[in-house]
Amino acid sequence: MARRKHHYYVYVIALDDKVWNEARFRRANPDYRFDKPCVYVGMTGLDPDLRFDRHKAGIQANRYVRDYGLRLVPELYEVFNPMPYRGAQDMEVELAIGLREAGYGVWQA
Repeated sequence: MARRKHHYYVYVIALDDKVWNEARFRRANPDYRFDKPCVYVGMTGLDPDLRFDRHKAGIQANRYVRDYGLRLVPELYEVFNPMPYRGAQDMEVELAIGLREAGYGVWQA
């Protein structure tokens, strides 16, 4: 049976600005610029659309995505996908760091 080599994805979800009311989110983003969006960065072996739906349904969900997730932001991640598991792990961290450095409010679990 042939296996797909690269079937892991990084993804970015826009979060409602109300997430800023969460103290843990504020502490994780001391350099947040209010002209930038708040986002969640994750990685998955599922299609990002399906993963987003699972977050919203409370299935293996991040609380911030479940409560504040608005939509996927493919322009921030599509260029990287798909990739091998280790690459996705590394890219999740790198993408979160890069967005945070650009002033985004970022949650990456």
